[in-house]
Amino acid sequence: MKPVILDNFLDTSVFNALKKKIMSSEILWEYCEHIVTVEDDDDKFQFVHNFFRSKGLGPTPTLHFLHPILYKINPKEIFRIKANLLTKTPEIEPNTFHNDLHVVDLVLPWTTSIFYMNTNNGYTEFETGAKVESVENRMLVFPAEMKHRGTSCTDENVRVVINFNYLT
Repeated sequence: MKPVILDNFLDTSVFNALKKKIMSSEILWEYCEHIVTVEDDDDKFQFVHNFFRSKGLGPTPTLHFLHPILYKINPKEIFRIKANLLTKTPEIEPNTFHNDLHVVDLVLPWTTSIFYMNTNNGYTEFETGAKVESVENRMLVFPAEMKHRGTSCTDENVRVVINFNYLT
């Protein structure tokens, strides 16, 4: 399976209601001192909000915000759902190529999806060199074994995406 881009993934009114929640104080962001790994990103950081983690956390009280997306992707099993918030940088800074799941977890055909909460000049890049621009209400879907990386942005205060890892 090649990456699939789905623009206008949610109805506009549903997306706007979700964006209002995600970009407000209803979401508590946790400081994370690295983006991929401490070794690769020693001078980079991000803020994260966990919605669901199968190992230890389970669903959080904010998971219901994502019901319109979950309804559309219809996962059989969820591994993790996490929002990432990167702050504006003077130049676009690409992060390290990675998989969202560890090798041991890739035994099953997991899917990764990235939902873009705001439009900015950051992007998602695959090892092949293919780039997907950050456009609000866009869903990017690809096999979890495909290595990818995100970037910061320079034209907005923040770049916010929600990562979904699940079985279909």
